[in-house]
Amino acid sequence: MTGYPIIDAGMRELAATGWVHNRVRMIVASFLVKDLHIDWREGERWFMRRLVDGDPAINNGGWQWAASTGTDAQPYFRIFNPTSQAERFDSNGAYVRRWVPELGGLPGKAIHRPWNAPLESRGYLTPIVDHARERVVALTRFRTARGRGG
Repeated sequence: MTGYPIIDAGMRELAATGWVHNRVRMIVASFLVKDLHIDWREGERWFMRRLVDGDPAINNGGWQWAASTGTDAQPYFRIFNPTSQAERFDSNGAYVRRWVPELGGLPGKAIHRPWNAPLESRGYLTPIVDHARERVVALTRFRTARGRGG
């Protein structure tokens, strides 16, 4: 329960089926390492124990990619915004509605921002972290690790 419907949907799907679409894996991985600042190896181990299609090299490499610690052709630090990713890849909210049924009454893209729903429609927690603030923290940590200061 993170307050970000796409994250919660992905984790519920993983728990129920042992599988999650690759896009959701990337969103969840980015959230864990860039928003919650948890070592990517914790997520890699968690997923590997639960995935029915778990492949050690692919799972490990995917988590390194999400954490910006592995080899990558892109010269930038990637941070996925869980809300904009959900709006882009689950535009009508069908995926979230399936796995987070308590939000099923929210219309259209409103499902991806339940914190903006009228008070009487709320029954879902607010986000456990502020993505915009955590993004700045992650970027600062990355610059510091690369020796470029905050």
